[in-house]
Formats: sequence, structure tokens, C-alpha cells
Amino acid sequence: MRADIKGSTMPVLEIQLEDKESVVSMHGELSWMTANVHMSQTTKGGGGLMGTLKRAVGGGGIFLTQYQSKGGEGLVAFAAKIPGHIVPVDVAPNQGFLVHRHGWLAGTPGVSASVGLQHSFRGGMWGGDGFVLQRLEGHGQAWVELSGELSLYNLAPKQTMLVHPGHVGMFEDSVSFKITTVPGIANKVFGRDGYHLVALTGPGQIWLQSMPLPNLAHALEPYLPQPDNG
Repeated sequence: MRADIKGSTMPVLEIQLEDKESVVSMHGELSWMTANVHMSQTTKGGGGLMGTLKRAVGGGGIFLTQYQSKGGEGLVAFAAKIPGHIVPVDVAPNQGFLVHRHGWLAGTPGVSASVGLQHSFRGGMWGGDGFVLQRLEGHGQAWVELSGELSLYNLAPKQTMLVHPGHVGMFEDSVSFKITTVPGIANKVFGRDGYHLVALTGPGQIWLQSMPLPNLAHALEPYLPQPDNG
């Protein structure tokens, strides 16, 4: 298997598969593939039955899409949905990652994606979905889509960074996290709950993204057609 990340602003992940090799992704991530790559539904995303149930609880569904090359080399490609970066990560039993809810793009069959955190906010653009993190665990290669420009920080033990939830792109699972509130600040984004931040505490590496998708949608909202209330 050989993976190439092409482009800059709107990158594309191209994976060259050897005969009978495969990768998995959530449904709807495929951009293009050669004719000898076969698609099928599978529950094999690493983690066995428990991993499948955890993925379903996290809103990802029971089944994944598997892309397997048959009869020779094949190619499958996944394109970024918004401007940003595609980041490869090596997942191991003692080295997992937590990523934002739409971050996991694809992975080798030994990688499992499940819910890592689900926190609801009242009102605002987070609405009923709230703040959701996926946990990548198991063993293998994964590729993560992060939006906008990236800032990487290596946090020392007990060093904490306070981050707007939408700017949390990915972090190593050695980093602890919790939702904290700055009291007395009402915000259109979070309704009347106050201003929420995620406290990320080291040790470990964190990837922060400059253009969260909810923030982009919120910025575009005034320019979109509004429903006729009359």
C-alpha cells in the first residue's frame, strides 16, 4: 500500500492498493477509484464487536465501507470537503488519537473509530449535535481531514491549552481533556450557556485547526436565502 497526499488548499488522498489489499472509511467519503476496486459493507474497523457498538453509539453507524483491490493494483481517492489538510497518523495499541467528529477520512482495517466525547450545548449553532470527538484506536494507518491552517503544539506534562471547541482538530490520547465554561459571557454561538472552551492538558501533541466547519457555516448564514416567514 502506498498513500500520496496531493494538492495544497484542497488536498486529495490517493491510496495505491496491492492485489487484495483494502482500506475502510465511513460512508460517503469516496471521491474516485479504479474499476478493479470493489466496495462492500463491513463491520471490520478494528475493536471487534465492542468497537462496532462504540462506533454506532458515536453516530458513525454499524457498517463501514471497505475498498478492496482485486486482480492487480488498484487506486482509491478521498478528496477534502473544505480547504484544509489531510494528516496521516500511525495508530497503535498505546497510541490512539481523538479527532473532531468529521475528521476521520480513511484507515487500514485494523483502525477503529468510536465515540470519544459527546457534549451538548443549549441553542446556538451547535444545536442538538453538540461537541463530538471520535476516538481512533487499534493498530494501523489512518488519515484525518483538518480544516483551514494547522497549529501544532507539544504540551508538557500538566501544561494546559484552552481551546474553542471548533478549533480542536486532533490530539494524542495521552492528552486529557474537559469542557470548561467562562462564566458571565453570553455568546450567539453557544446561546445562554456561556462561553465554552476545551481544556487540553499534556503530555502529548495537539493539532488545532483555523477554520472550524460550524464557524464557517455561521459566517455564511447571513448571505444565504432566508425562509419566507410571511
